[in-house]
Amino acid sequence: MPMPETFRQRLFPLLPSIAAHYGTPFHIYDEQGIRDTGRRLKEAFAGVARFREYYAVKALPNPRVLAVMAEMGFGFDCSSIAELRLSRRVGARGEDLMFTSNNTSAEDFDEAAAEGGSILNLDDISLLPKVPEMPELICFRYNPGERRSGNEIIGNPVESKYGVSHEQLLPAFRQAREMGASRFGLHTMLASNELNYRYMVQTAAMLLELVEEISAELGITFEFVNIGGGLGIPYRPDAANLDLVSMGREIADLFQAFATRHGYQPALYMESGRFMTGPHGVLVTTAINRKEIYRTYVGVDASMSSLMRPGMYGAYHHIDVVGKEGGATEVVDVVGSLCENNDKFAIQRPLPKIVDGDLLVIHDTGAHGIAMGFNYNGNLRPKELLLRSDGTTELIRRAETVDDYFATLSFGPDVFRP
Repeated sequence: MPMPETFRQRLFPLLPSIAAHYGTPFHIYDEQGIRDTGRRLKEAFAGVARFREYYAVKALPNPRVLAVMAEMGFGFDCSSIAELRLSRRVGARGEDLMFTSNNTSAEDFDEAAAEGGSILNLDDISLLPKVPEMPELICFRYNPGERRSGNEIIGNPVESKYGVSHEQLLPAFRQAREMGASRFGLHTMLASNELNYRYMVQTAAMLLELVEEISAELGITFEFVNIGGGLGIPYRPDAANLDLVSMGREIADLFQAFATRHGYQPALYMESGRFMTGPHGVLVTTAINRKEIYRTYVGVDASMSSLMRPGMYGAYHHIDVVGKEGGATEVVDVVGSLCENNDKFAIQRPLPKIVDGDLLVIHDTGAHGIAMGFNYNGNLRPKELLLRSDGTTELIRRAETVDDYFATLSFGPDVFRP
């Protein structure tokens, strides 16, 4: 089942009163579930001498959630100035931060170097001369091109805008060393929402082989390899979970074999976002309208501006109707109010018969949910709540207001005359 049963048991008895107190729509996240997943991740990779998760801030950029990650000892994968500042807001400094940007600007580089800096993970060999001051530790994002296939979500690496090509990799490390770098890391990101753990094992093997080749050529050692994110979650009820235990065991075997050959192990870094928080969030919305034309449409008080994935990708998100689980069903489309026909959370989905006032729970919104929100039609993004481990519920981001929407229209006159 997409939503962990433990989350369901904690949330559903409280949901009517939470909805009455805060009003809908809202995303609500399960602190205990996030902590449990973090523990499982660390246990799975306990066989690696040094392991660290760098939570992908883009998945759920809320400081209260990031604070939970920091308490678990995780770092943060950032790709923008705002994400760096959010991470620093919860105490991250220096090598707690992995800055993996692309098409990087001078302002980005300045922020990456501020307040103790960050691990600079460069996406392009042409960026080397643009780095204001070469840090001691440098990393490159590797794009293997035709040597690997991406999965169906992230696509063919040859067509990807990300990363340093295979032919550029050795010159990139050589040039960085000549510019003053003395510590090195290697990163890649080839899959998204991957449920086949063997793909991630193959990625780890690929990076370790590259480390051996580069080290032999340049005489350098590597502090870490970063296999990226992409660990998948089962959005559909019939999908299998990622075999995290087997993945951890087989990757640990690769690292131990590397240590036998070379006398040291690089650290293993990972930047899971979706896997860490995706299943531990839901969007709660109220049915407000029922329209009977060529199809039956159930209108709710959330829209695609609260959860873009179904409309943008055709992604499936499971839906529960609170208090009507297991009842007779009918086939409906669940829709929002945007002037776009793809503003749909479900299309021709069998659901219990829904009437105005029913609460709908849309699963797996804890990653790339609120983060991908937008304001088309002047729609406002909803509030975020945290179901804390002690059973209380905390507001962790208020809903946007019309005043927020108009805030960028408040400025003094500025006219350029050539």
